[in-house]
Amino acid sequence: MDKIQKARSISIWIFIIPFLAVNICLLLINEFQWIFPNQEDIIHNAFPYFDGQASISRTVRPYPNWLIFKPAMFLTSFLLIKYWLFNKEIVQHFKGNHKYVKKFVFFGIASAIVLVLHSIFLGIKFDNDLYKLFRRVIMLSFIIFEIVAQAYLVATLYSLKDKLKNIINEKYLKIKLILVSTLIIVAIVSIPLISLPGNKFLKHALEWDFFLGVISFYLLTFLMWKNKN
Repeated sequence: MDKIQKARSISIWIFIIPFLAVNICLLLINEFQWIFPNQEDIIHNAFPYFDGQASISRTVRPYPNWLIFKPAMFLTSFLLIKYWLFNKEIVQHFKGNHKYVKKFVFFGIASAIVLVLHSIFLGIKFDNDLYKLFRRVIMLSFIIFEIVAQAYLVATLYSLKDKLKNIINEKYLKIKLILVSTLIIVAIVSIPLISLPGNKFLKHALEWDFFLGVISFYLLTFLMWKNKN
């Protein structure tokens, strides 16, 4: 089925583009300090996946890093919309009126739109509590929408796995289930931690690792569908 191969091809780029964009920004701000006009933006010897020395926003928003990050996120958002629409057509091909189709399409496309909004407002500074709250709500909305969309899609594919057995690798579908379940549990457990003051380094490390978990869903999509070409 053509839509499966298209979804498979797009999914690997949804993993690669944000992964490279964020980590190139991290490399630049760590090792190429001379390209940053504001030396206060510099980070030294940070590997925030473990040490939590900086948040993702702190890493990608200084000039010139945002020149890499923002276009990458706009492209990722476009690919996300295509990805969820392709999955809609795949599911409808096997079961036209599946109860979860509208749900994963809605939350998936909503996550892409919110990612665009987050990218647009990244780096824009207003000393206003309402604006700061708006930015937090945008980022939280992306996380919630993305996890909910992923959960509904995994549940949908599991319900159709007998029909998909010749074109899907069930091992990776199970790994996707484990990944999404872990992300949901971590998100719920982290709510008290995030809402309380302090623990800055732990929060930052959690943000980086959670980001890696969310985009790994799409790497698993690439591995899950069998290549029929």
